Amino acid sequence: MNYLPADEEGCHDRQVGFLIRLLITAVALWIATLIVPGIDVSGRSGVANALTLLAVALIFGILNAVLKPIIRVVGCAFYLLTLGLFALVVNALLFLLTGWVADQLDLPFQVDGFWSAFWGAIVVAVAGWLISLVVPDRLEGRD
Repeated sequence: MNYLPADEEGCHDRQVGFLIRLLITAVALWIATLIVPGIDVSGRSGVANALTLLAVALIFGILNAVLKPIIRVVGCAFYLLTLGLFALVVNALLFLLTGWVADQLDLPFQVDGFWSAFWGAIVVAVAGWLISLVVPDRLEGRD
């Protein structure tokens, strides 16, 4: 039985969904650090690395939420001319920007150049998509 009013229930679902997406992105970033040369997380311990990846996932999410819609509108012609391949460049540049912001915040996360960012963005997108197929975005089956 659910004792939350309808407004609080929707808010709770959004919070859980946000946390799940944050964790999925952090795991995808961790996978990128394992696969892509030039993407490193260098905390002092496993816990420090996990917290760093969570912080970087938050930065990545904020940058994507704020900048990507603006870039899509401004770069619409490039998306059309390249049949969407320009999205790969945009994702790489956003990933590179994420690494720069993390560096400015003294987080031990490094992205060494465009090609590391390019492949890292692809790995994060694919890994995040695969993980999200297995992990639900919200709580299902609650009474």
